[in-house]
Order: sequence, then C-alpha cells, then structure tokens
Amino acid sequence: MSTARQAKGRSSLFDKKIMRRASIDALAKLSPKTMMKNPVMFVVEVGSVLTTALLIANTITHHGHFRFDLQITLWLWFTVLFANFAEAMAEGRGKAQADALRLAKSETIAYKVSKSGAIEEIPSSQLRANDVVRVLAGQMIPGDGEVIEGVASVDESAITGESAPVIREAGGDRSAVTGGTRVLSDQITVRITSNPGETFLDRMIALVEGAERQKTPNEIALNILLAGLTIIFLLAVVTLQPFAVYSGAPQTVFVLISLLVCLIPTTIGGLLSAIGIAGMDRLVQHNVLATSGRAVEAAGDVNTLLLDKTGTITIGNREASEFVPAPGITDVVLADAAQLSSLADETPEGRSIVVLAKQQYNLRGRELAHLNAEFIPFSALTRMSGIEVDGRSIRKGSVDAIAAYLVEHNSQLPGQVRDVVEVISRAGGTPLVVAENGRALGVIHLKDIVKGGMKERFDQLRAMGIRTIMITGDNPLTAAAIAREAGVDDFLAEAKPKDKMDLIKREQADGKLVAMTGDGTNDAPALAQADVGVAMNSGTQAAKEAGNMVDLDSNPTKLIEIVAIGKQLLMTRGALTTFSISNDIAKYFAIIPAMFAGAFPVLNALNIMHLHNPESAILSAVIFNALIIVALIPLALRGVSYRPMSAAALLQRNLIVYGAGGIIAPFIGIKLIDMLITALHLA
Repeated sequence: MSTARQAKGRSSLFDKKIMRRASIDALAKLSPKTMMKNPVMFVVEVGSVLTTALLIANTITHHGHFRFDLQITLWLWFTVLFANFAEAMAEGRGKAQADALRLAKSETIAYKVSKSGAIEEIPSSQLRANDVVRVLAGQMIPGDGEVIEGVASVDESAITGESAPVIREAGGDRSAVTGGTRVLSDQITVRITSNPGETFLDRMIALVEGAERQKTPNEIALNILLAGLTIIFLLAVVTLQPFAVYSGAPQTVFVLISLLVCLIPTTIGGLLSAIGIAGMDRLVQHNVLATSGRAVEAAGDVNTLLLDKTGTITIGNREASEFVPAPGITDVVLADAAQLSSLADETPEGRSIVVLAKQQYNLRGRELAHLNAEFIPFSALTRMSGIEVDGRSIRKGSVDAIAAYLVEHNSQLPGQVRDVVEVISRAGGTPLVVAENGRALGVIHLKDIVKGGMKERFDQLRAMGIRTIMITGDNPLTAAAIAREAGVDDFLAEAKPKDKMDLIKREQADGKLVAMTGDGTNDAPALAQADVGVAMNSGTQAAKEAGNMVDLDSNPTKLIEIVAIGKQLLMTRGALTTFSISNDIAKYFAIIPAMFAGAFPVLNALNIMHLHNPESAILSAVIFNALIIVALIPLALRGVSYRPMSAAALLQRNLIVYGAGGIIAPFIGIKLIDMLITALHLA
C-alpha cells in the first residue's frame, strides 16, 4: 500500500493514534502565546487562571465554597482544553498524512550530469536548481524538475496514492516530475527546478500539517466579530457587580466568570479554527492541495466555472462514429480507404477509424510491408495524412485541405460532400474527408464523446447558482453543439490563452468569482488570474506555481467537488455560528435567575427549566457550555452535509435546523445536567 493511501487509512475521525496525539497537543496549546490567536478562548483561559488562583487562596484562608468553586474551575479549564482538542484533532489528520509523506522524502543518490556529459554520484540534498540528473528504471527521482530528454513510466503513488503509473516525457504539458517518485521503465534526463527544502513534497508536507495555513478574510472578520461580542459581554459583566452590590446580591468572582464564559460565543470560538483546517483536510482527502484557506473559501463563493472541453467535458479524444460515402461510392469502399490511411496513424482518432472499419465491415488491418507502402504523416502545413500503396494514392484530412488537394489533381469536392460536412459540424462533430486518386470518397464523422453524467452535474452547479462556461479551440458550430449536449450555460470557441484571460477579467469586473482548471504553460496566466485556479499535477511547473490548488490525480472534473467542499466549509462555519449564538439564550434563563432571584424574587419566573438551586443552575450551564464543544467536534470536522439549493433556501434551512436547534438543545441539555448534578449531590 502506498504511503498516501496509508495516511488516508489512518486519518479516520476517531483514530486512536490521532486522538492521543491531539490530547497532548491540546495541552501544548495552552501556551498564552498560542491562545492569544483566539480572543474568545483566551478570555476563557484568563478566567480559568483567575479562578484557579482564587481557589488556592480561598483554600488557604478557608473562604468560599470549595466544592462549587473547584467544579467551576475544572469545567472552565475543560472548556479551553476541549476547544484546543478540536483544533488539534483537525490538525492531527493532516499531521498523520505528513508523517506518511515524509517516508517518501528520503535521502537518495542523484546521478548528476556534468556539462562534459560525465556522471557524478551525489546525495540528492546537494542538488540545486538547474542541475541536470539522469534517472534510470528502478531509481527514485531525486528532486522536482522537468524532463528534458527521454520518456518513462513513473510511479507517483507516494504522492497521489494511485498505483497506476503515468507517462512523463520531454516537451509538452507532461514533462513535470516530482521528487520522491520512482521511474519504472526506460530512462529520463531531468533538469532540477527546486532547491533543497523547496520541493513540492516539502510544500505538500507543510500544507497538510497546517503549518502554512493562514486565516481567510471571512475567518478574520468573524474573529473580529467574536472578539467584539466578547468585549461587550466583558464590560457588561464587570459593570454588573456594582449593580449587584447595590441591590444586595453581590456575586463571587466564580459566578461572574461563569456568567461571562456562558455569554460569550465560546462554541464557535472553540471550533472556528478546526472548521477551517478541516475544510483544507477534506480537499486533501480528495487528493487536492490548497495553498491557502483563502482558495478553499473562494471556491465556496464561485459564481463562474470555466472548464476545458477536452478531457473535462468530453472523454478527451474524438472517436470515429460513422462513414458517410460520396455519391456513387459504397460505404465499404470508403471504410477500406479510411482504414488504409489510418494504419500508421497512432493517434486515438486514427486508431478509432481502424476499429470502426473492423467492427462495421469486418475489415482487418493488413500487412503492407511487401507492397512497399509509403505512409504520408500528418503535417500542420498540409493538414492531412495518407498512404501510397499498390497504385492507390489515399489522403485523409480537413475539408479545406482535401478540397485544395483535389483542385491540384484537376478535381473538385462534390457539393453533396460539403453538405455532409456542414451537417456533421452543426451536430458538434469533426468531419474528415477521404480522397483516392483525385476523387472524393466521402466523410469520416469524428465525434466528441461527452462524459456520462456531465449534464446532471451541470444541473447541480446551476442549482448552486454557478454559471458554467466551456472553453474550446473548436469552431463555433461544433462548440455550440457540444455545449447543448453537455448542458453548459455558455461557451468560448476558438479560444486562445489571451481569450481565457480576457473572459476571466470580464467576469471579475462584474463582481464575480471565477474558477478554472489547467495543466499547460499557456494556462498559467489564466490560472493566476482566476480566483480559484486548479492546476493538474501532471501539468507543467509553471501551471502548478500559477494556480492556488493542485489536483494530485490530474482529474479536471474534480473542480466540481472542490466547489462543493468550499460551499460546505462556508455552510459549516455559518451553521455553527448560528448555533453558538442561539444557544446563549438558554444560558440566560439558567444563570440570570440564579444570580438575582434572591434579591428579586420576581426573576424566579425566568427559571422556566425549574433548575434545582442557584449553584446547580450555574454549574449546569458551565458544564453544558464545555460539553457542547466536544459534541460538535465531529460536525466541525466532517462538515455540514451539503445539497445544491438556492441561497435563500439554504439560509432558511440553517435558521430552522441550527438556529432553532441552538435554542432548544441547551434547554434540554442544561436540565438533564441539573438533574444529574442534583442526583449526585454535586451542588
């Protein structure tokens, strides 16, 4: 099993190893320097320190109510520890994955190629950017780089968790290799692109550990709101004591701190950081690395989704679907000529023509060596290919190229063939015309195959309020047909890199957030411009550095899952914030009557839970305040379940489930705790 798969196996929510580690980390996080990053929980910690100091002083001087004061102090500390434990649990799964990834990051021998061509064996830690190394079958690639010579099969399971090898070759968009992966066959020459400590694996470890996680703007704004609420309640509690003294019902420090801790939004304060970390972790579970929490959050607010046609919406390669003969030509004659012209064509389209001729007309590949056949390779200049064999001169290519070829041979493309070409183009297909000895034989219909279920997935995105735009280099007629079949909202045909960039800028100028995927160097500017740029791990280094996410599986359709995870993050944060603020209501009904009912008996009317006595009421509220954080840890880590729906419906659902739930649950919980405390004679 690969290290990445092992990491995923260990990172279940209730993994014992992660829980033990999180328990230790929760204690380590009690450092004031760490706690100050969370204003709400820092106030709780300061209150815990004060009650601890006062408890010790009262014990020495024999003042106070020791059993009650001790329980309040312990539960205040538990509140802080539970919040730290939630954050540590979120970090724990990332640390487990980082530990597994470190197993792949080992010292290896690099075979450095000098300028003279000599091979020098050095430790991989001594490699620097622009060094050139040779990697043979069975050897580890010693660092991140670009293949500059050769082609090889590479095992990337240590990074992606997938056992299927991938092909890496010089040139094109599949030349990037990652240190820590292994060459399975052949050999490649690699130019190193990173210095020690700056490799993709190093960055991956830092990201999954959470070491580089920065708070997002929304998270910072919510922290400011929570800090503001905390200050308001702090001032309210401080000014409450003079009023209590005046009314003849002075309160102890333990009661006042209990009131403060129950009034401030400790639930969301304790879980906020864990929600953000867990959101990034859910992406890692899908083999996607986000360079920042901002990218994950932006994914949840995306308005426009740009998707490349080939490989994302379609299966990636056109396939021959039918032969349409010219007038006076049989379909068997056309199929035979089309197959002959494709026998040396190693492209997926060429192979599909050979297969279609075999399936429909039982025409099998022939041995042409003894006939001295001459294959004419495809050229971007001529835009056609063909074969010269046994007195037959066959050509296959675009309609314009074949039309020009026929004119050179004193012939013309029949009008009926042009009509077929137009019908195929309007249907979203690609027509290839076949000619033999200066005569048009007919048309091969190459069809883009839209991936199964894409239309339904785009319907889901539309339900989320996201507009989808297909980007393709095809002509507008073909693009329009595929767009209709796939169900996208719009398309950009004959797109060049600058066209993608201009489209993104236009969308952003209208106040929209844009997401897109890409893998080539030509995609880098658009990936950098997009609010969410997902680069394929199989793509170029330039693309991976330009995007703010990297998909280790190189699956372009995963952008849809990324958007769903981003929305789930925002939903979870909003739902738990709503719950946290709502559940304070029950605490008012528990603590306020307990504090002042003695001086103002009319306040007993607020004791609607009929709590046993003032001490049990206050203690029950403090205990519930601590335990609710533990109860909500699974929800914070797993996220609120997400279903595509409108923003209004989503808001209504959250208000009903988490707003009403946040009001009702504490009344039940506090009452049950009060009954238990009373039964155990703890208050």
